[in-house]
Amino acid sequence: MDKIRWGILGTGTIAHKFASDLKRVENAELVAVGSRSLQSAEVFCGKFDIPLSFGSYGELAACDRIDIVYIATPNNLHHPNTLLCLNHGKAVLCEKPFALNAKQASEMIGLARRKNVFLLDALWTKFLPHYQKMIEMVKGGELGAIKIVRANFGFQADAEPDSRLLNPGMGGGSLMDIGIYNVFTALDILRDPNEISVSINATEKGIDEQCAVVFKYNNGSMASLFSSISANLETEVEICGTLGRLKLTAPFYDSTSVLEHEADGKKTVIQTEKEEGLGYQYEARHATGCLLEGSTESTVVPYAYSILLMQTLDRIRKLAGIVFPNE
Repeated sequence: MDKIRWGILGTGTIAHKFASDLKRVENAELVAVGSRSLQSAEVFCGKFDIPLSFGSYGELAACDRIDIVYIATPNNLHHPNTLLCLNHGKAVLCEKPFALNAKQASEMIGLARRKNVFLLDALWTKFLPHYQKMIEMVKGGELGAIKIVRANFGFQADAEPDSRLLNPGMGGGSLMDIGIYNVFTALDILRDPNEISVSINATEKGIDEQCAVVFKYNNGSMASLFSSISANLETEVEICGTLGRLKLTAPFYDSTSVLEHEADGKKTVIQTEKEEGLGYQYEARHATGCLLEGSTESTVVPYAYSILLMQTLDRIRKLAGIVFPNE
């Protein structure tokens, strides 16, 4: 196999971004898109010169000209859509959140293992060069013992009342949509917290418009994580250690972020690779490489990590009283 053939499930904003960046991935080609509307699929195909369009998710999943499917549907559909594709023997790159809860995530991973098919949680930020460099510096001890992690992600959503952002039936709320970035960043730096405290501003429908989370650790470390879909925050990460401080400038989650390091009274900018595109090509390149090598599990986001992340989100939602229908 010298070329990995991609399909995309969904035609929304994230699907457009991914399709644009997939053109930058060697040994990958986008051959199909599936939507609940054939017209939507055909319009999408016209924009990106894609040969195959399908008016249902099932048709795309069953297509024998596809090796891997990128799931770009709303949060509540990630679990059933992933199972659909895995049951048809297709590898899957599933957009975040991987599932609505840890139970769903375990079911997805269990099926991938039984089918011996590649499955990856699409936490695209974890594949970006500046984020990888941050992890290297933290693990290498350049910042000393990490005492505080501060992560903010917020924007003022111009959303209709029935928008997916505000709909509990679609896994809405700031935590699952954007707060997840704060959570996995804290997990990457400090790992599983010993104690969690949460405070939210809940909407009438019971999802979080704003969410404040604190992780506490037995060694004295703490993480402060704030997400909002009602206010524009300085979306950055600050990591404070005994030997220095590191900032991931806003927006910390994408490829334009810069690392600012401060130690011994000196401030420096840590240079990392910058590539044209939006940054989704890095995770797509990783997934393509895994398939070419015959791997069924990522080393960057292994299954155990995806389960830990979902379990942590479950803990936060339980403390906040956020419940999705049919859980």
